[in-house]
Amino acid sequence: MSEIKIDKPIAKKIKKELDIHGDVRIDNYYWLNEKENPEVIDYLNAENEYYNKITGHTNQFQEDLFEEIKSRIKEDDESVPYKKNGYFYITRYELGNQYPIYTRKKKSLKAEEEILFNVNEMAKGYSYYNLAGLSISLNNKYVAYGVDTVSRRQYTLQFKNLETGELFPEKIENTTGGATWSPDNKTVFYTQKNPTTLRSEKIFRHILGTDPSEDVEVYHENEESFNTHVYRTKSDKYIVIGSYSTVSTEYRFLDADKPLGDFKIFQPRERDLEYSIAHYNGYFYILTNKDNATNFKLMKTSSSETLKENWVDVIPHREDVLLEDISIFKDFLIVEERNNGLNKIRIIKWDKSEDYYLPFEEETYSAGVYFNPEFDTNVIRYGYNSMTTPSSVIDFNVDDKSKEIKKEQQVLGGKFNKENYKSKRLWATARDGVKIPISLVCKKTTVISKNTPLLLYGYGSYGHTLDAGFSSSRLSLLDRGFVFAIAHVRGSEYLGRNWYENGKLLNKLNTFYDFIDCSKFLIEHKYTSNKHLYASGGSAGGLLMGAIINMNPELYNGILASVPFVDVVTTMLDDTIPLTTGEYDEWGNPNEKEYYNYMKSYSPYDNVKEQDYPNMLVTTGLHDSQVQYFEPAKWVAKLRELKTDKNILVMHTDMEAGHGGASGRFDSLKEVARDYSFILDLEGIKSI
Repeated sequence: MSEIKIDKPIAKKIKKELDIHGDVRIDNYYWLNEKENPEVIDYLNAENEYYNKITGHTNQFQEDLFEEIKSRIKEDDESVPYKKNGYFYITRYELGNQYPIYTRKKKSLKAEEEILFNVNEMAKGYSYYNLAGLSISLNNKYVAYGVDTVSRRQYTLQFKNLETGELFPEKIENTTGGATWSPDNKTVFYTQKNPTTLRSEKIFRHILGTDPSEDVEVYHENEESFNTHVYRTKSDKYIVIGSYSTVSTEYRFLDADKPLGDFKIFQPRERDLEYSIAHYNGYFYILTNKDNATNFKLMKTSSSETLKENWVDVIPHREDVLLEDISIFKDFLIVEERNNGLNKIRIIKWDKSEDYYLPFEEETYSAGVYFNPEFDTNVIRYGYNSMTTPSSVIDFNVDDKSKEIKKEQQVLGGKFNKENYKSKRLWATARDGVKIPISLVCKKTTVISKNTPLLLYGYGSYGHTLDAGFSSSRLSLLDRGFVFAIAHVRGSEYLGRNWYENGKLLNKLNTFYDFIDCSKFLIEHKYTSNKHLYASGGSAGGLLMGAIINMNPELYNGILASVPFVDVVTTMLDDTIPLTTGEYDEWGNPNEKEYYNYMKSYSPYDNVKEQDYPNMLVTTGLHDSQVQYFEPAKWVAKLRELKTDKNILVMHTDMEAGHGGASGRFDSLKEVARDYSFILDLEGIKSI
């Protein structure tokens, strides 16, 4: 298989000069951002046709992989019921159906099932359908929900009477999909987006059954680097409006029983002051980085004295422990921590009688507290999995320390046995001497050598941490001799907040260098070789892919780049699209020359040059609201123009979907099979 045997799509070049700070960049493919231009659609279709021709010989393999991956999934599955306000809520799937059915049962699991929504019925006639933000009124009579049929995360908010099944006539466009009920069961608060940038910028108050044109705007977030949201505290005492940017937060609160009242500011925003609030027993508990608490600490203050000078320590700052989240219950506090890259769940009794951690024994794993809506309970629900252990949902009794596994993920097909796989954590040394963790999994029978195929995955932005979790889909790689690894590069919070700070803004190059140095480590220690090493990343992880192949293309045989953020400078200079002003504290503001020059030094699109590149599969969605389709389209066009090799370069654009890909649970598996078949084919593995 070779590109030169089939005519490649060639995007026409229209010279566009981009001039700032006295620096002129020439962008010959700038015109591809004209979504309504038929020539743009023609080009995307031509790329899709080319992809189909180049990969056509794998079509049956893709279908077989899809069926194999699908066969491991219990199709007629259901969630573990959770109890809230007198009802048990269950999400279930039926055999052969793509979408969930949301149900509930009153007081007992033996009660008659009440179907809230059958999304399979609602999605008929749509190529994309997403139901989100389900919110039940406190009297259990009404539900608010959001619908997106385009995949741009712009939801139409609607309301349903659960007793009669009737829909209320009002439809509120361009929201985040969620709504917050006040205890009067008729007043709701919701967030509306800016129609151009999609920034969450306004909070409105709506009275059920009234015309949305009469809704009252209760808050407008004017700062372009901030988004806003609204929620009700777990204690049901307050309605809270939050505003947040990358480095600053601010909250307002209102007595939930007085929904027509005015919101009171909690603590005015300050740059580099981050905090979040939870209410309990007359106090607000505050997770914050106040007083240079880089890894965050827990403080509290009375409900009447909320300014920061009144905050007092509950759990002091620790240099080696990242405080990630808290959950408040009547008799105890749950604290989620991260130490040396691993999740810890800590239980503290309010009466100080006990303070202990749940025991986890594997070398690398993922654990986290589940949705626990009940306030007065002695049982907490948490999830656990590892790279070799399927997910479990576990109920833990904090009094007698007993636990009950409510559900273990079933891997069907009869072939999976966790004892056949092994995982470990390695530490690669980066060029500046810092140790970079790598989580790795493979079959025990896989012979590790320079000939072993290895897929290395990475992200490394926004402080988002990729934990070492289980994937039944991934077994299709592992069972064919692949090793799968995650490079926990700087830019995440895997090793604490400083790990993030050292991978953003003017430290962003560390993210790319770390991934490259992890790749070199794996090659040097003969886990694989450059002929069998593959790399994968999506969105900001796609930026990572673009940067590493400009810097060290010789290390990789193949690249999977999904919805890649690759045109960093041009995008960050355009404040009319979603990924801009709100991101200045992550990437920098290129209107400032120092940040412009630094971004330009790594921006994948700006640094494509005449050199050999690995085999590449690039995927995107026409309606992507986060990374616009034209970024990967321009990138592929420029790569095709300049690359000097005969390796495969293909791009597939989903003409129906957005950033998250397909909406149906099985359609999304087809995307996994597509990606896997690409790298398996490069390894000469062409069939089941």
